[in-house]
Amino acid sequence: MDSFVPWSIIARNLPEHARNPIHTDAGAQAAGFGRALVAGVTSYAYCCHPVIERFGLDWVASGEAEVRFVSPVADGDELFFRVAGRSDGGLDVTATSAPGGAPAVTLSAWRGHRTSFRPQTGEALTPVAARLEGEYGSDYAARAGDAQPDCAVAGVVHPAVWPALANSVFHSQLARGSWIHVRSGIRHFGLAPAGAEAEVSTVVVRRFQRRGERAVAEVIIRVDGAIVAVLEHEAIVDVGH
Repeated sequence: MDSFVPWSIIARNLPEHARNPIHTDAGAQAAGFGRALVAGVTSYAYCCHPVIERFGLDWVASGEAEVRFVSPVADGDELFFRVAGRSDGGLDVTATSAPGGAPAVTLSAWRGHRTSFRPQTGEALTPVAARLEGEYGSDYAARAGDAQPDCAVAGVVHPAVWPALANSVFHSQLARGSWIHVRSGIRHFGLAPAGAEAEVSTVVVRRFQRRGERAVAEVIIRVDGAIVAVLEHEAIVDVGH
């Protein structure tokens, strides 16, 4: 039977996330929350800790994950993680704000892909380029308080960077005011060296109303012309509607 070391961490916002007002006290309170919400991508980075611990860089290079943000995580909350093996060889990770509490974030991860990739069609957004350093580098998790060294030692981009890049597109091209990351499906197609240039292409495949205006997009990230990650990314892009 698989055994997993219990793990917890104090959730905290990184400075770059203040671009979205929901990650500040004032912006969160204006949206009806008590204090600043931690970025979903940061909660995802914490959930990656036990996955990388179990699967190593194999998962970072060619694995898959599905993450859902079930309830808000506030800046300064302590997150506790439950990890369980799946019958299909994957892992289920659940983050809670109290030991044994209700889920705040759920993640399912697999060492390899379960499905092939076929590009979707829809509303194409403006492609963007980003240097994979600083907020998009190998030390994303370390800056958020998780000192797991695997990606930094190998000099490859941390997997949380891929939804962070998708978030940057949503923030600049889709969101109106505060917005909330809801879920992502992420497939890895290769390791990306820190410092490389990434090209991000996004197609909005669906818009609908549910507790605000939502958008679902396919985000394709390439490095040196090769696909390194594909995401299905969903967010409430206007919390006022």
